[in-house]
Amino acid sequence: MTRTPEEVFAHHGQALGAEDLEDILADYAEDAILVLNKEVFRGKDGAREVFTRLLGDVPQAQWELDTTFADDVLYLEWNATGGGRTIQGAVDTFIFADGQIRVQTIAYTVRPV
Repeated sequence: MTRTPEEVFAHHGQALGAEDLEDILADYAEDAILVLNKEVFRGKDGAREVFTRLLGDVPQAQWELDTTFADDVLYLEWNATGGGRTIQGAVDTFIFADGQIRVQTIAYTVRPV
């Protein structure tokens, strides 16, 4: 049975919190599209680049998430603090298909704490 968007995102959040890059990538479609701060990344290799960057920006982060689901779409506002840096007021949008993340847009700015 295909996972719901809520189930996919719950797993995604657990994998991100554990900083388990391979587990994070498991949630992405082979042909996923990620747009990070106007830069386009494609597929699992692109997702690997995006999350390697994010985990490096705020290692061992404490996350605050505010989610709004609408069918196969998730609007996410989030904050993260870790490694002496913070991200405040970040926004992501996810589009899910067939139990995976198909599209994700991400906008964030890293600042010192």
